Amino acid sequence: MKGYFPDLIRGVGCGVILLVGGMGMGMAAEASVDAEGVVFFEEKIRPVLVEYCYDCHSAGAKKVKGNLLLDTKAGWERGGDSGEASLVPGDAGASLLIRSLAHAEGADLQMPPKKKLPERVIADFVTWVEMGAPDPRTGVAGEVKRADKSWWSLQPLKAVTEVAGNVVEGSGVIDGLVEKGLREKGLAMNGAAGARELIRRMSYDVTGLPPTMEEVREFESAFAKDEERSVVRLVDRLLASPHYGERWGRHWLDVVRFGESRGFERNLIHDQLWLFRDYVIGSINEDKPFNQFMVEHLAGDVVGKDDPKVEIGTAFLTSGPYDDVGNQDALAQAVIRSDTLDDMVTATGSAFLGLTVNCARCHHHKFDPIPTEDYYRIKSAFEGVQHGTRTLATAEEKRRFEAVTKPLEGRKGELGKEKLALQTAIVERAKLLPKVEATRPVASAQLTEEKFEPVRAGMLRFTVLGTSATVTSGVNGRVDEFEVWSSGKDSRNVALAANGGKVEGAAGRVAEDFDGAYGVQRVNDGKYGVRWIIGSPAVLVVKFAKPELIERVTFSHDRLAGKDEPVPGLGPSVVEYELEVSEDEGKTWKRVADSLDRKALNEEMARARTLRLGSTKEELERLRELDGELAEVQSKLSAVAPLPVAWAGKFSQPDKPTVVFRGGDVSKPGEVVKPSSLAVLDAVTKGYELPVEAKEGERRLALAKWMVDDGNPLTARVLANRVWHYHFGIGLVDTPGDFGFLGSLPTHPELLDWLALRLQHHGWKLKGLHRDILLSRTYRQSAKWDEKASKVDSASRLLWRFPPRRLGAEEVRDTVLLVAGRLDVKMGGPGFRLYDYKNDNVSTYVPREVVGPETYRRAVYHQNARASVVDVLSEFDFPDTAFAAPKRANTTTPMQALVMMNHSFAMDMAKAFAERVKAEFGGDDGGDVEGQIRGAFAVCFQREPRDDEISAARELWQEHGAVALCRALLNTNELIYLE
Repeated sequence: MKGYFPDLIRGVGCGVILLVGGMGMGMAAEASVDAEGVVFFEEKIRPVLVEYCYDCHSAGAKKVKGNLLLDTKAGWERGGDSGEASLVPGDAGASLLIRSLAHAEGADLQMPPKKKLPERVIADFVTWVEMGAPDPRTGVAGEVKRADKSWWSLQPLKAVTEVAGNVVEGSGVIDGLVEKGLREKGLAMNGAAGARELIRRMSYDVTGLPPTMEEVREFESAFAKDEERSVVRLVDRLLASPHYGERWGRHWLDVVRFGESRGFERNLIHDQLWLFRDYVIGSINEDKPFNQFMVEHLAGDVVGKDDPKVEIGTAFLTSGPYDDVGNQDALAQAVIRSDTLDDMVTATGSAFLGLTVNCARCHHHKFDPIPTEDYYRIKSAFEGVQHGTRTLATAEEKRRFEAVTKPLEGRKGELGKEKLALQTAIVERAKLLPKVEATRPVASAQLTEEKFEPVRAGMLRFTVLGTSATVTSGVNGRVDEFEVWSSGKDSRNVALAANGGKVEGAAGRVAEDFDGAYGVQRVNDGKYGVRWIIGSPAVLVVKFAKPELIERVTFSHDRLAGKDEPVPGLGPSVVEYELEVSEDEGKTWKRVADSLDRKALNEEMARARTLRLGSTKEELERLRELDGELAEVQSKLSAVAPLPVAWAGKFSQPDKPTVVFRGGDVSKPGEVVKPSSLAVLDAVTKGYELPVEAKEGERRLALAKWMVDDGNPLTARVLANRVWHYHFGIGLVDTPGDFGFLGSLPTHPELLDWLALRLQHHGWKLKGLHRDILLSRTYRQSAKWDEKASKVDSASRLLWRFPPRRLGAEEVRDTVLLVAGRLDVKMGGPGFRLYDYKNDNVSTYVPREVVGPETYRRAVYHQNARASVVDVLSEFDFPDTAFAAPKRANTTTPMQALVMMNHSFAMDMAKAFAERVKAEFGGDDGGDVEGQIRGAFAVCFQREPRDDEISAARELWQEHGAVALCRALLNTNELIYLE
C-alpha cells in the first residue's frame, strides 16, 4: 500500500491499528528542556551557583577544587574527583551535591565550606533535582557579567520611520525590518502560503479551532479573485469571533499563573475563579485596552468599585498558589506570609515588566540592576492583600439584598437580645443560691470513666452536650473508642463489635476517598488512634448482642496520647455528656451517669450548666420558643439568594510599614521602605514614591499606573513580544517572561520597539496589533523548508519561513471534539472537570477514565487544579499551574500516541466521528462508503483525499470498519500539525 498509508500494522486479536509513516503520530521523544524547569533554574538555582559556587567550581576559578565544574550541565554530569555524578536527576536523595549542600558529607565535601546555605535555598535545589535538574547551560562557562541601567530593555522605545530608505507604515514596517535582517545573512523570505494553508494557520492562531471545509472553499475562491481583500476580510472575521477571546484568553491565563486550586499541601479547589477566566475572555473579546486591563488586575476594586466585571480583575493577585495549612508557629506564619507576597511580586514582575524582581528578595539582583530595597518597595504595594473571597456585586444588587435581609437581621437581633436578657437573669438568680462545688475533674481526653450501680440494659445512649472547643454542642467532637463494661468478675466490653455490639451515630465528616474514615464504627472496633467525628445529632447509641448487666463506661479522644487535654490538630474531646440505658429497645430511657458533677472546663461551660439546671419550666419553654423563632428567621435569611463572591482577595490597611528582610530572613528586619517604583527605570520614565502610611488601595493603583505609563518601555515591549510569540510560536525575545540579563536578546530589536509603539498607537488594544502582524507578508509566507536557508538559520528565528508548529493541548482536544461533532461551544460559566475531586482536609484529584457530554466543552473551560493530571491535556504539555507559563514546553512522547490511540475519550470520539460521517455523507441509506471517506477527510483536514488515500482508506474500512478509519484519521500528524 502506498501514499498516505505506507504501512498498516494490525494488532492481532484486538483490532488495534497503528498507522506509521506520513499519517502516524510521532513516537520519538524530542530533546527538550522543560520551559517551567528552566525558569525555576534561572530564578532559583543559577544565581546561587554564581554567588556561592563559581569561585571554586567554574572554568574561571583560580583553582578548581575537586576537579568539579558547576558552571555547565556537562560539569555536574561528569562530577569531580569522587568519580560520582554530582546530581541524579529526579532523585535528590542520591545526589552528592544535595548531600554536600546539606553538610551531610564529610567536612571536605561540605558546600559552601564555611557556612551552610539557608534551608529554603537547599529546598530549592532539592525541588530542582526532583524536577529532573533542567539546565539550559551548554559548553564551557563564559565570563559572568550583569546588566546595568544601560541594558537594552531598559532604554526608551525607538520609533522606526523608514526601512532601507523607504518610508513605510503598518505591516510594511514588519516586512521591511524582517527582510533587512534576512539580507544581512544572505537570505530571503519564502513565497506566499496557499489559501488553504493560510486559513488553517490563521483560524487556529486566532480562534484555536480549524475552519470548516465550506469556509476553506469560500476563502480559496475569494483568494483566487482578490488575495489582499480576501485576507483582510478573513482577519476581520476571525478577530470578531467570540472564539478569539477563548484562544487568546487562554494565553493570558498561562502568563498570570491562573489555577483553580490553592496548591501546596491542602490544594483546595476554587469554585468561583471561573469568574476571572470569563473576565479575561470577555475583556479580550471586547478589545479592552490592555493598559486598563492591567490596572484592573492590580486595582480593579479601586478603579471599578461596585462593578463586578472590573473588580474581579484583582483575582490576579490571589489566583496563584497559596499555603493555607495554618501553621501555629509565629515565625513559620511570618515566612508563609512573606512567601505569599513574594508570589504576587513574582507574578507582577514577570507578567507585566518581564523582570525577575523576585531575585532581589534576599540580596541585590545578581544580574539585573535591581537592589533589594526595590523588591520591598514593590512588595509594599501588596502588604494589605489577603487571600480569601469577597462579595462582588453592583451597588443596586447590594441595595436590593439589604432591603430583604435588613428587616430579618433586625428581628434576629431583637430575639437574640431577649434570649440573652433571659439567660442573664437566670444566671444572676443562680448566683444567689448555695453553690454546689463539682468534685470530679474535667473529662479526660486520654481516658474518661463513669461508674454506676449495676443495671440491666439492651441499649445505651451517650449524648454529647459539649466539647473542648464548643462547650454548648457536641458536634465535631472526637471519640476513638467507647467501651461498655459488664458487671462481675469476668467483666468484658459488650459494646465491642467483636462481642456483637452495634453502634449508631451521625458522622460529622465524610472522606470521599476512604469510606467510613470517620464513621461511628470507629468507636467499637477495638482500635485506638482512629476517631469517630461526631455529627448531628451528637448522640451515640450502642446495642448489645443481648441484654447485659453493666456497671461502667469508658471512652477516650486519644487513648495512646497519655494526656488529659486533646492533642493539638486532632480535634476537640468530649467534656459534657449524659449516659442513659434502655431495657425496652429504646422506648424508655433511664439516666445512669452524667458530667454535671465534674468541674467545668471554663466559664462558658459553667454558664451553660446553670441555664440547663437553674431555669424554671416557664423559662425553659420561652427559651425553646425563642430558639424556634430564631431558627425561623435564620431559615428566611438562608432562603435569600446570596450575593456572588469570588476568590478575588480581601484588602485592609497594613498595620505596620514594610521593611527589608536582610537576606530574605523574616527574623532579621532592616530599614523601612516606602511604596515606590523601581529605580531601574528612573532615567526613562517618571517614578512615584508614596508615604509609608499610604492607603492600601492607593499603593496598588500607583504601581499599576506606573507600569502602564507610555513612558515605561518595559511593559509595552513585553506585551508586544507576547503577541508576536503566540503568533509565530516564539518571540522576538524567546524568554517572554525575562527581559533581563539572563533572558535572551531580541532577534529584531527595531521591530520589537516598533511593535511596542504600535501597540500604544492602537490605544493598547490588541486587535489592531493582530491585524498588523496577520496582514504582513512575514506572517503570510509559506512554511516550506529550504535546505540552504536552514544551514544559516535552522530554527527560522530570522523568519525566512513561517515556523510550523504542533497544536497545543487545548487545540488538540477541541479539534478532536469538533471533528467528532461533539464540541459544545457554550461560553462562560462554571467549568467542567476531567478528574474526580475528593477532599478530606487535603485534596485528591483522580483522572476520570470515562467522561461524558458534560465535558465536551472547549478546554479553556476546564477547571484546572494545581498538581492535577488530566488525560490528553497533560500529555500534550498543558502546563502545571503552580507556575506561570509564559512559554510552554513542546514535547513529542510515546504517551501522546498511546492516549490518542487507546484512551476511552479517543475511542468515544472515533465512534462519534464515524456516526457523523455516516449521517452527513453516507447517502440516504448510509451506504456510500466513498462519500463517507471523502467527508471524513474534508472534516478532518479541510481538503479532498487523493486517489491513493481513498484506496487505502477503503481497504482499511473493509477490513475493520468505519470506526477504525476514523480512529486512524484522528491519529494523524496532519490533524495536529500545522504545515
